[in-house]
Amino acid sequence: MDLKDIQNLIKFVAKSGASEVKLETEDFKITIKTGSGEESTTYVQQVPVSTPMAPVIQAQPAAAPAPQEAAAPASSAEESKYITIKSPIIGTFYRKPSPDKPTFVEVGQDIKEGDVLCIIEAMKLFNEIESEVSGKVVKILVDDSSPVEFDQPLFLVDPS
Repeated sequence: MDLKDIQNLIKFVAKSGASEVKLETEDFKITIKTGSGEESTTYVQQVPVSTPMAPVIQAQPAAAPAPQEAAAPASSAEESKYITIKSPIIGTFYRKPSPDKPTFVEVGQDIKEGDVLCIIEAMKLFNEIESEVSGKVVKILVDDSSPVEFDQPLFLVDPS
């Protein structure tokens, strides 16, 4: 956390009306106290991080992806002819407008530009995700009611 993040946190706490906020991570502890007639006080304490742990944590993930990389070129060559429709926002992915309604699209279904493919709920707002291409849905990459990240692939579409 850098100085700018700490300043933004202080401003947020001051606007929220909270009298005290404590934030602790592996690297540091922050306590922000505000009072009605008192000055705001901020305490930042750096906690030493042991260096032997860092290489061990980095070495394990680096070794794990190697077997997956060998399988990736075969499937990526097959999928390169398809267009990937990605999530424009972070939220929860839904294939249906409501639990009692049918899904928006199925694998093998032809879609046109502007067709609604799914809904992504973000902060209690339901955002319809429309197709930007015409073609046939080849694969749905996300399960219903699953969380999705920004730019996460949702659908594969064959434009031919």
